[in-house]
Amino acid sequence: MNTWRQQEGLWILEPSRPTCGLIEFIGGSGLAATPQFSYRRLLQALAEAGWWIHAWSYVPGFDHQAQANTAWRCFREARLGISTTTCPARLRVGHSLGCKLHLLAPDGGRGCSGLVALSFNNFSAERSIPLLAEIGQQLNVRSEFSPSPRETWRQVTLSYSQPRNLLVRFSRDNLDQSNRLLAALRERPEDNSTLVELPGDHLTPSSAGLRRQLLGDWADDPSRQRDMERLTALISGWQPVA
Repeated sequence: MNTWRQQEGLWILEPSRPTCGLIEFIGGSGLAATPQFSYRRLLQALAEAGWWIHAWSYVPGFDHQAQANTAWRCFREARLGISTTTCPARLRVGHSLGCKLHLLAPDGGRGCSGLVALSFNNFSAERSIPLLAEIGQQLNVRSEFSPSPRETWRQVTLSYSQPRNLLVRFSRDNLDQSNRLLAALRERPEDNSTLVELPGDHLTPSSAGLRRQLLGDWADDPSRQRDMERLTALISGWQPVA
């Protein structure tokens, strides 16, 4: 397994034998600044399965559309140097807020084989970061995400054109809104989106495996490892290409 390297706003992990394709990954709020650490276990497992990993590093803000545009440009520039023969499939994978940013990509999802949305949610700023929203109101500055939750649902239905989407919710995740996302996607003609539920919680995709790295396999949490193995197998085995 090769080591992580940084390129502009991305963290890149190249598999020893690229056989599956490219995964363009965006993590969730509070985790995505260091995806090479926060999502280490998942992303390295996918690389071991034969996927190139391009993970965008960012600090969440209120203007989600601007961040979605920036991420899309970073991914586009980075993949220019990758042969399409070694990367026949190109998946966009997002966790939590990262799902929304993929859905807001300026190409409407047309530039990928499909989207894997893990633990999607579309909360307001007041619910997500109530203190910042309150301060914003006091200072008369932006205190809601752009697009707002309502605008996001509308944009998904009217502007997002990728028919192949795999939505993954976890059984103990109280923040998940995948069912509502599925309903919005299915309002579009010729939609081919599916929803799968796995054991786990909202943080299941984000695991650095630190205890295992520092103390060895004996210190690892067997249930979390099993959850991660199921998730890795689901993503690697999904066939989004029509």
